[in-house]
Amino acid sequence: MSAMTIARGINNGLRAAMERDPKVVLMGEDIGKLGGVFRVTEGLQKDFGEDRVIDTPLAESGIVGTAVGMALRGYRPVVEIQFDGFIYPAFDQIISQVAKMRARSLGKVTLPIVIRIPVGGGIGAVEHHSESNEAYFAHTAGLRVVCCSNAEDAYWMVQQAVESDDPVLFYEPKRRYWDKGEVDSDSAPRGLFEAAVRREGTDVTLLAYGPMVKTCLQAAQAAEEEGRSLEVIDLRSLSPLDIDTLSASVEKTGRVVVVHEAPTFLGMGAEIAAELQQRCFYHLEAPVLRVGGYDLPYPPSRLEEEFLPDLDRVLDAVDRSLAY
Repeated sequence: MSAMTIARGINNGLRAAMERDPKVVLMGEDIGKLGGVFRVTEGLQKDFGEDRVIDTPLAESGIVGTAVGMALRGYRPVVEIQFDGFIYPAFDQIISQVAKMRARSLGKVTLPIVIRIPVGGGIGAVEHHSESNEAYFAHTAGLRVVCCSNAEDAYWMVQQAVESDDPVLFYEPKRRYWDKGEVDSDSAPRGLFEAAVRREGTDVTLLAYGPMVKTCLQAAQAAEEEGRSLEVIDLRSLSPLDIDTLSASVEKTGRVVVVHEAPTFLGMGAEIAAELQQRCFYHLEAPVLRVGGYDLPYPPSRLEEEFLPDLDRVLDAVDRSLAY
């Protein structure tokens, strides 16, 4: 077991996948010589060569389109979208080709593509560099959408994504890249599409993923000082949802707050709220509440701390839930 950052966990996970399978190829803007703008792929081109860690032109549609062709020929491409808001030029490729190929071919053709996406705000950047667009893709049948929140998950989940025969959008919380955690590379990993209980509690369930997991854990710690017991669950997978794990927690606590950076309107929280009220209606003591970004374009960096959900907003929702 060793301590490493989330960025290093992804790097080591990609390295392990490439060592196991020579058909794993990385592609993206500046991922080779530079090691990516966040240095997540640092050292991989040096060790595996320019044929397996490929610096591409600034053309996201071309990057994903090339990955489709390579996957059809038996490769397992892992492509990096440099920032979350840069994915839109590739939207047509992802929705029209990547998501549909397996169904279109009646299961005869698979596209084992991983699309890595640094997600969310908190780094003082402008629009297109700080977006949370996961709901677009979780809505799309044929895609798997996952999001890591800690170093150990980063290490294991990226390897599991590479091994998947379905295309996986792999979201990485960019403001947490440098958070450290223990990684046990010898343990058996949790299933890629399983949620994880990060903190046990009895009063209210907090559901989060990616960058908001740490925020919810901090909220739970603060609430404990006031005698409140909050359970924190890391979704990890957005499509499919591990609704069984979520339901078990909500049936225990009777109250739930869903937290994500993306705007609440038609976000992941809306789907989770609908699923839980169907599953847990007679266990709920209060409405399912959501805490998210505001329904606005991402603001200038000087305002982002006002825009992003924080500990105070989470605790306010907890208070409102307990007031019912």
